[in-house]
This record gives sequence, C-alpha cells and structure tokens, in this order.
Amino acid sequence: MSPTQSGPLPTIEWVAEEFLHNARRGRRLVAVEGADPVASARFADELAAAITARGPSVVRRSLGAVDESQLRTGLIDPFRADTLPGAEGGDVVLVADGRHLLDDAVRGVWHFSVWTLAGDELPHSGASVIVDVSDPEAPTRFYYDFCAIPSSVNRPGLH
Repeated sequence: MSPTQSGPLPTIEWVAEEFLHNARRGRRLVAVEGADPVASARFADELAAAITARGPSVVRRSLGAVDESQLRTGLIDPFRADTLPGAEGGDVVLVADGRHLLDDAVRGVWHFSVWTLAGDELPHSGASVIVDVSDPEAPTRFYYDFCAIPSSVNRPGLH
C-alpha cells in the first residue's frame, strides 16, 4: 500500500472536503503548519480558496511565529467572540498558518489541522492530515506510520 493519497479529487480538494465533512457549520478553526513556512502559507491560501468555493465564508491569516498567549489573545479569542475583523457571523472558517500552531498547549483549539511536509522531516503526529508539498504543483496527501516516530520526538499519547 502506498503511503500517499490517490482518488478522484486533487489533494487540496480532498482536504477541503474532509474538513467540511467533519465540521459542517459554525465558527471553525483550521491550522496549517510545516517546516517550510512559505510552503505552508501557500497551502493555506489554496485550502482557504477550496473551502470558499464550497460555500462557507473564509477568513485567512498568516501569523508567523506565535506563542500561546499571542495566539489566544490576538486570534482565537476574538474569533470565538465574533469580534475578529472580517470574521463576523455564525458560519465562518478561519484558516491560519504560522509557527507553533500545533504545539501541545494550543493543538486542541483547532477543529482541523494540516502539517505540510517539505522534505525529509518527520511529520507532526498531532495534525489531522499530512500533505507533502515538496512539489508545489502537485501536493500529495501523505499517510505516515506514527509507530515509526521515535518516542523521544513523538507527541504525548501517540507512542
């Protein structure tokens, strides 16, 4: 069995469909992170466009490197309180990219998360999906054997 996705839809469409299937309505949060911040931002842009094409309102933010406090007070709390500019209404998706979005302290704030692989780095074992973006013209869903990740670098509860 191949560790990559195959199917009738391009990967970006596949990921958008999976997210919307699992989080149909409401104020939803999506994180995109990876070792290459440029590739992660590009994928987040494409994912936001794919979600928008399916109907929901989407707000897009690129955050750079943030800590838990910055993330919560500057983005998550205002989004949830319906006070984040551009994210008004009860049925909206926030797609954010940045560094440290999948750290253990904040991993649970997201309804869905994507780790973008840009090379031979280990994937983040806490992401909802992993996408290989080493070929920007053909991102590919990647299925990783998390048992192969050494426990010294694996996330709690996954080893």
